[in-house]
Amino acid sequence: MSRRHGTIRIGFGHCCILVLLLPVIPGLVFLSGCMKGDATTGGGTQAGAKTIPVVLTPVQTRTFEQRLTVQGNVEAKNKAVVTPRIGGPITEFYVDEGDTVEAGKTKLFQIDSLRVEKALEISKQDLALAQCGQREAQANLERMQADFDKAEIDFKRFKRLREQNAVTPDAMEQQESRYKQTAAGLKYAKTMEDVAKERVTQAKAALKIAERNLSDSLIYAPISGKISHRFQEPGESVDPNKPMVRIVDLSLLEISAFLPAQQYDSVDVSETQARIVVNGTDTGMHTIVYKSPTIEPTLRTFEIKCEISDPPEGVVPGAMADIYLLLETRQGLGVPTPAVVPRDGKQVVFIVEHNTAKKVEVETGLESDGWIEVLNGLTEGIPVITMGQHLVDEGTSVVQQKEGA
Repeated sequence: MSRRHGTIRIGFGHCCILVLLLPVIPGLVFLSGCMKGDATTGGGTQAGAKTIPVVLTPVQTRTFEQRLTVQGNVEAKNKAVVTPRIGGPITEFYVDEGDTVEAGKTKLFQIDSLRVEKALEISKQDLALAQCGQREAQANLERMQADFDKAEIDFKRFKRLREQNAVTPDAMEQQESRYKQTAAGLKYAKTMEDVAKERVTQAKAALKIAERNLSDSLIYAPISGKISHRFQEPGESVDPNKPMVRIVDLSLLEISAFLPAQQYDSVDVSETQARIVVNGTDTGMHTIVYKSPTIEPTLRTFEIKCEISDPPEGVVPGAMADIYLLLETRQGLGVPTPAVVPRDGKQVVFIVEHNTAKKVEVETGLESDGWIEVLNGLTEGIPVITMGQHLVDEGTSVVQQKEGA
C-alpha cells in the first residue's frame, strides 16, 4: 500500500483499488442536513397550498313539497250486479259483455215470460169473476131488502089487527115468522155482499202481483255503463238474487289506497291533492274526497279515496295506480341537495370567503326536485359549494370553476 497526494493505493496481487480521500467531511454532513430540511419544509408547503376546484350555486327561495308515494286500486264509482226478481228459465238475453247500456231504457234479460203472461191472464179472469159475484151479491141484497120491507109492513099491520082481534093468533104467528125470516135473509145477503167485495179486492191484489211479476220478468239496466261480465246463458234456470250481469260506469272512477297511520293528520278531505298515474298515463291532480274515520288497528293504516271523471283511454277499473300525495307545500330558502354534507355528526354546507372554504352548520327541512330546504344558517344569494364539497374542509384553498369545466 502507498500514499500519494491524498490517495491511498491498495494492492491485491495484480489489482489495485484507488480511494479518494476528501478532507472536508464536516461540510458534506452540513450539506446533507440542509437538503433534508429543505425537502421536509418544501413538502409541507405544497400540501398546505393545494387548491381545490369547486362549483358554486347561490342560495335560492324555492317551493318545497312534502310528498308520499303509494300504490292503489282503480275501481268504478258506480257499479251494479243485476239479479232476477223472480225464478225460472232465462227466456231471453238482450245484452252481452262489452255492450253499452242506459239506465231505465236498455233491456237486459227476460225470465219465464210465458208463465208470467199466463198468470196475468188468469188473474184478470179471476178479477172479472169476482166482480160478477159482487154484482150478483148486490142484486140479491136489493131483493132481500125489498122482501124485508114488505114483510115488515105486513107484520106491523097484522100486529094492529091482532090488537083489534081482527085476525087469528095463528095468522099473526105466521106473519111474524115471515118477518123474522126475511130479516135473517137480509142479514145474510149483506154478508154475502161483503164477501163478494173482499173477493174483488183479493182478485185485484192478485192481478197487481201478476202484473208485477210480468214487469219483474223483464229487467232493465239500473245504471248507465258497460256490461263487464255476464254470469248466465239463455235457457238456464235461475233463482231470485242469483247474479246475472255486472254493469260498471266507466265515466267516474274511484282510486283507493291505504296510508300509514302517522300520516293521518296530514291528509285533509277536499284539500289534500294527489297526482294519479295509471299504466303510465298521468291523469293530473285530484282532490282527496274520502278519508276513513278510523285507523285499521292491525296494519295501522287508513284508507283514502279520490275520483277521476271522464278518465283517459286505458284508465279502467282493475288497474293499479301510482299515487303521489302532496301533503305539504311551503316557500323557503334552499340549496342543491348534494351541497349538504356531514361533518362531525352535523349537517354543513361550505361557502367561500377570500378563496377559502368556510364551514356553515345548517338545519334542513323538506326536500324536493333535487333541492333541500335550509331552515337557518344561510341567507338568499350566498353561493355554496355544490361540486367539490366532499374534498374541502374548513380553511381549504379553493378556486371557482364553471360547472362542466
